Amino acid sequence: MPVYSRKNTNHHYPQQQQQQPPTQEAHSVILVTAGYDHTIRFWEALSGICSRTIQHPDSQVNRLCISPDKRFLAAAGNQHVRLYDINSTNPNPVVSFDGHTANITSVAFHIEGKWMATGSEDGTVKIWDVRAPAIQRNYDHKGPVNDVAIHPNQGEIVSCDQNGSIKIWDLGENCCSYELVPEEDVPVRSVTVASDGSMLVAGNNKGNCYVWRTSSPDFSDLRPTATFSAHSTYLLRTLLSPDTKLLATCSADTTVKIWSTADHKFEPVKTLQGHQRWVWDCAFSADSAYLVTGLILDLSIHLYC
Repeated sequence: MPVYSRKNTNHHYPQQQQQQPPTQEAHSVILVTAGYDHTIRFWEALSGICSRTIQHPDSQVNRLCISPDKRFLAAAGNQHVRLYDINSTNPNPVVSFDGHTANITSVAFHIEGKWMATGSEDGTVKIWDVRAPAIQRNYDHKGPVNDVAIHPNQGEIVSCDQNGSIKIWDLGENCCSYELVPEEDVPVRSVTVASDGSMLVAGNNKGNCYVWRTSSPDFSDLRPTATFSAHSTYLLRTLLSPDTKLLATCSADTTVKIWSTADHKFEPVKTLQGHQRWVWDCAFSADSAYLVTGLILDLSIHLYC
């Protein structure tokens, strides 16, 4: 459920003003959603108006990701990733990435959009060249993959699986350089990496969060920092805010919780309620001021600030 800001070309702001909170007149904040109804929807986030729909007939959509330059939308489904041109009215994908043999559960873009990483229930993590849709790397995870995240250094990928394993893949060495197992045989559902690379957070099926810190430019010296019970049942998504000050956790208990990362104590800030079913996903706005949460089955979307 990615969120991006599309500037209105009728307005111009000097460079020094770009760090100010966007106004509705100056920016159009776009939210993109999809799920089991085989439809991708683009929403004007502030008005709640659906501005565009794209049919995805092949399968349900498991995960969405927008390229860093906001040109393309990657939709991960059953065995395929379809790449759509955001700025075009063409409803058909411009590129299709085929090679997985089961549901693709996660997708993430390289910071310059040159390649992307995917994880699948087929037990593999794959690296794809976006410019030529071919598999560049193929890593055997030894279990169904639930999530992938790219380290800000663009040289490491973090993934997690149903067997309870978190693996760090060194792209330079082309191997798994580190493996973490927070709890034996407890599936790890989600991983998130701080935008400055200083922290790794994972959440599992027991609702527990695990935090590791590092002072290195990579994950070669990860140190366990905190463990806490975020929810009493399945934790479905963990996400650090872009400014790294907050952590959001989504759960099967129908709530989303916000935690402060100050001093790495992870004190609760707020519990967001209102959903009637499992909350599968969330997304922060680029300025960390807004959080969007959503479900798959009842197409409910909530915007918090």
